[in-house]
Amino acid sequence: MIDLPQITQTTAQPFAAIRLTIPRSEIQSVMGPGITEVMAAIKAQSASPTGPWFTHHFRMDPATFDFEICVPIAGPIAVTGRVFCGEKPSLRVARLVYQGPYEGLGAAWGEFGDWIATNKYVAGPDLYECYLAGPESGPDPTQWRTELSRPLIG
Repeated sequence: MIDLPQITQTTAQPFAAIRLTIPRSEIQSVMGPGITEVMAAIKAQSASPTGPWFTHHFRMDPATFDFEICVPIAGPIAVTGRVFCGEKPSLRVARLVYQGPYEGLGAAWGEFGDWIATNKYVAGPDLYECYLAGPESGPDPTQWRTELSRPLIG
C-alpha cells in the first residue's frame, strides 16, 4: 500500500555510509551486515544516529544494485574501513510512504514511477529508501513503512 505522493524540498543531511555494487539477488544477504558495519563505526566514535537509516541508489537497474547504506549523523566521523562520511544534499523530491513487506517495494516503485510520469515530473536517475519501521519495530511486515523519494529535475 502506498500513500499519495507529495512534492517536497529536503534539507541537507550528513551521514555515515558504505557503498556497494552487487547483483540484485544478493541484496538480502548484504543489507543486514552493511547496516551493522555502519552502526558499529558510528558507535565506536561515540556518535549516534539522528534519524532512521536509508539507502541511496545511484540508478534503477533491474540486475545490479549500486547504492550506499546510510545512517544520518549530526556531524562527520573518521573514515573507518569501508565507512565514510557524506552529505545528502538539499533536494526537490517526489515522496511517498509504502507500507508492507520489503518484497513489495519493486511494485511500489513501479506505481510511484507511473505517478511521476503521469503528473509530468522528470525524475533523476537516483532514488532513496528511508526505513521508517521495519523488522526491528515488530514481526508483522504489513506494518513496516518505507519512505520512497525520487529527486526531480527542473
